[in-house]
Amino acid sequence: MSGKLVTVEQAAEELNLHPKTVLRHIREGRLSATKVGKAYRIDRGTLDAFGGIVRGHSSSAAHVRATCIVEVTDISADGAERMASLLNAAGATGDARTAPLHLSTAFDPAGRNLKIVLIAHPSDAARLLELVDLQMRALK
Repeated sequence: MSGKLVTVEQAAEELNLHPKTVLRHIREGRLSATKVGKAYRIDRGTLDAFGGIVRGHSSSAAHVRATCIVEVTDISADGAERMASLLNAAGATGDARTAPLHLSTAFDPAGRNLKIVLIAHPSDAARLLELVDLQMRALK
């Protein structure tokens, strides 16, 4: 924790979201917050990580990006949906020390193929590729 706390309204303004959307993220466990009285307060570091914001970190390694294209064959529509949901959720919890990642998924129901396109810092890409592997083992 960085120590500085922001309100839901401040977080919403920084993330360009409605305050109710920020509250929903908190209630669903996607954004960690502390309840102070009747209101929530969000740690600055947590908010930055959630929004993919890098503050005060200047490293040449932060500019390294990996592009990965993963093709998953013979996967059901439900399996593809679970995979995409898992990856999007994991990607939303990014690391504030690395640049935000970009993730796209496309499912072809006729061919039962899922394509995953990931552009991220190599360490973030490795973690998400590990999740793909684990999810594929769980689907078998």
